Parts: sequence; C-alpha cells; structure tokens
Amino acid sequence: MEETEVQNQHSQSDQERIDSLTQSCKAVREELSKVIVGQEEVVEQLLVVLLARGHALLEGVPGLAKTLLISTLADCMHLGFRRVQFTPDLMPSDILGSEVLQDDPQTGERCFKFVKGPIFTNIMLADEINRTPPKTQAALLEAMAEKRVSTGTEDFKLDPPFFVLATQNPVEQEGTYPLPEAQLDRFLYKIMVDYPVRDEEIQIVKQISADKVDKPKPVMSREQVLAAQEVVRRVVVSDAVVGYATDLIRATRIRQESSPDFVRETISWGAGPRASINLVIAAKVRAAINGRYHVSVDDIKAVVHPILRHRIITNFTAQAKGLSSDDIITQIVEATPEPGQA
Repeated sequence: MEETEVQNQHSQSDQERIDSLTQSCKAVREELSKVIVGQEEVVEQLLVVLLARGHALLEGVPGLAKTLLISTLADCMHLGFRRVQFTPDLMPSDILGSEVLQDDPQTGERCFKFVKGPIFTNIMLADEINRTPPKTQAALLEAMAEKRVSTGTEDFKLDPPFFVLATQNPVEQEGTYPLPEAQLDRFLYKIMVDYPVRDEEIQIVKQISADKVDKPKPVMSREQVLAAQEVVRRVVVSDAVVGYATDLIRATRIRQESSPDFVRETISWGAGPRASINLVIAAKVRAAINGRYHVSVDDIKAVVHPILRHRIITNFTAQAKGLSSDDIITQIVEATPEPGQA
C-alpha cells in the first residue's frame, strides 16, 4: 500500500511538472512570435529536439530567418548561442578549440593551454554544414554524440543542455560535401523550412521595415530546460503505441517480409533501431509540450516525417516517379495498421 502511495505521489509530481513545462513552452512560443512570423510547426519541432536532447538538421533556402529563429530561441531560454559559418577551409580546431603555448606567470615555464572553441555553448548553429570537408564534419558530429571534446590526454565535457542545429542549402550543391547516411542518422530530426504564405510575408515586410521591433524576453531558465528534459522521459507510452511506432520503422526495411510492396520498389535502404527509439522519445516530448501525460498514435504520426525523411534512401524508381521520402513515409503511415485495427 505504501509503495502504491509513493507511485501516486511521483505520478502527481510529474503531472505538475509537465503542466509547468506546457506553460513554459507556450510562453516561449509567444515570445518567439514577437520576432518570427509563422513557422509554428518548425518552432514546435525545434522545441521537441531540444527537450529530447537531440540535434536537428534544417534545410531551407537562404533568407528564411533560420539564424534569427535559433538565436531568439536561445534568448527566450536564457541559453548561450554561437553561430559558425561552415566553409571549405574550416578546420576541426576552429570549432572544437586548440592548444596554445603560454608562459606560466608563476613558474615562468612554457606550457600548453586549451582554448575552447565555439562548440562550448548551449545552442550552436552550424550554418551550411555541407560546405565543409568530411574531417571537420566528423569532428563536430563526434562532439555531438559524445557530449565532450578530447584533446591530447584531456577530455572537456560540454555543459548541458547542448543542442546543435546544422543547416543545409537545397540549392547551389556544387562544391559541397554531402553528409553520409551514417552521419545523417545522428540527427534526431530533419526539419524542412518552406516559404511563408502571402499574408505572413506581408507581415514580415512590415515588421522588419518598422523603426522598432519588439525584443523577446527570457521565459525559461537553463535549470528549467534541464528539468524538462528529465520529466519528458517519464511520459507514459503504452505497449500498443510502442509496437505501432516499431512497425512504422520496420516497414521501411526492404528485407522485412511485412514490408509493403511499394517500399521494396522505391527504397534502397531503410531506417535502423535508432529511428524506433527516437520516434518514441520525440512523441513523448510532443505530448508533454502539448499538455498530455501519455503518448497517442497521433503523436507518433506527427513526428514520423522529421524522424524518417533523412533515414530512408530512395532509389531510381522513386525518383523516376517523382516520389520524395516524405511521400513514401506518408504511404507507409497509411499502410500500417493502428493499434486496435485488424
């Protein structure tokens, strides 16, 4: 009986923390709206990735306020922000930091001291990551995965929360270094940013051309972000919903007997188990920031496209038919039975 009471107290405490998280995320959205017009779906996806302790790959043409969105998000959460423009001559040390030779003022001896690079922040924008060589890309991705930077015999931990948003330009691909599929899998989400609709673009023009632009204020602290990252993991998800999420990912694999025929015709390689894990975690976060204490099938459906679009590789048949990875994901969702369906 005592154990049941303790569980109920923990459950009630988690619900209160989720309610607080929901209000905080609502406040963040309101502050972002002072600067960013529209892009509600992109904002929600960024919040999901940040609270899931993941990283995001964002694709969109220049001029869509990607840098402004990320820097404003950092301001709203009182987090550190750094932006690095990736170029063909960028070296790993330009991101991670390097050792410099200095004189010790006490002993007079010379010694090496590590000078931290821009990766030592909370939110880092890696602008046009596909413009830098694989060596620099790999150094960044290793730090993203390990949450630390190794130099010589020392390891330097990156302070949480740590979130990398890497952007790719869908045009001007000449002279770029596309990320390999194994490295793309390190990103929780691939977020697509599209042009604003006409009314939103008119509002953007009016807002930016005005003399005074409202500045957002911090509405979340670093400690609140870390606490939110903890509580979202305890959002309830039923075995049936976990099974549904797993079935969606397994349906992308052409060697599975249960895979639909159109998958075998249009996909050359499917998603691995990391996609199944990330799908459930992202759905938990989405449920929490929208004020729910359990994951629904709708949450799984809402996050499956950004989870999968960079993890499945389409073949020539799909390209000949004009099918994108998003089109195939939609077909997989339609073909996969939901819990309770025959």
